[in-house]
Amino acid sequence: MSNEPKRLKQVLDQGKFAVTIEYNPPKGTNISAVLESARKLVGRVDGVNVTDNTAAVVRAGSLPVCRLLYEMGHDPVMQLTCRDRNRIAMQSDLMGAHMLGIRNILCLTGDYPTVGDHKEAKPVYDLDSVQVMQLVQGLNNGRDMAGNKLDGSTAFTIGAAVTPEADPIGPMLAKFEVKVKAGAQFFQTQAVYNPEQFAAFMKAVRSFKVKVLAGILVLRNAKMAEFMNANIPGVSVPQAMIEELKAAGDKAEDAGVDIAVRTIKAVRSHCDGVHIMAIKATHRLGDIITRAEIG
Repeated sequence: MSNEPKRLKQVLDQGKFAVTIEYNPPKGTNISAVLESARKLVGRVDGVNVTDNTAAVVRAGSLPVCRLLYEMGHDPVMQLTCRDRNRIAMQSDLMGAHMLGIRNILCLTGDYPTVGDHKEAKPVYDLDSVQVMQLVQGLNNGRDMAGNKLDGSTAFTIGAAVTPEADPIGPMLAKFEVKVKAGAQFFQTQAVYNPEQFAAFMKAVRSFKVKVLAGILVLRNAKMAEFMNANIPGVSVPQAMIEELKAAGDKAEDAGVDIAVRTIKAVRSHCDGVHIMAIKATHRLGDIITRAEIG
């Protein structure tokens, strides 16, 4: 197998500007597109998130895809939502993930099944994202959630999500602090489109000894931007950006890449890294990283 990848934790601990990206596993078993894209980025990014049935849409599991990326030389970030597993399944999956070389876990609540493609699915939500962070800390300390001793502990770096452009920001800052106390070591934020607002958020959280990676979500067209404004709490794409995407016509994706590059440059001095979410534009990741001069 490949050499041990450079770990995201080392990059963050050394105070270097970290770059992480994200893939959705396929709906099915054909993983070739993800692997083809990821192969081109080995050595250019510091971590690769793999989503966990995001938006409650059934896809292949995060864990096996993380392992494939690890074998390729990436440092995977396994996303873990509370929607589909109880505490027994979560602990079991986490111990398995550690055995397979995975060292980063992003703890998420997970969208309710009614937004996805299996609306009749029973949600679990045995724990919330904060309790999962505490659970992971316990496994790192050699105990399961019931206090039983483990034969071999885990060594995970714990990640959390935050919405920096939430309005009002007060409740989000309170939640940020709760997550830090629960063991979060790094945060990957929801999409950022207003760098000044993001800078104000960073000023408010800078006293916490955690790393924050700004979320950069690549807009492919104006329709996508309008959908996000209507449906994703705490995300607001400015009207000027929507007009820019509309004016680009057939080249809207190029305009979206321009916006992503500009945003990275604008937030760079305020945070510890960026988390680039390119969803259906993963073929543009290398271009964005090059043009933003981050890898």
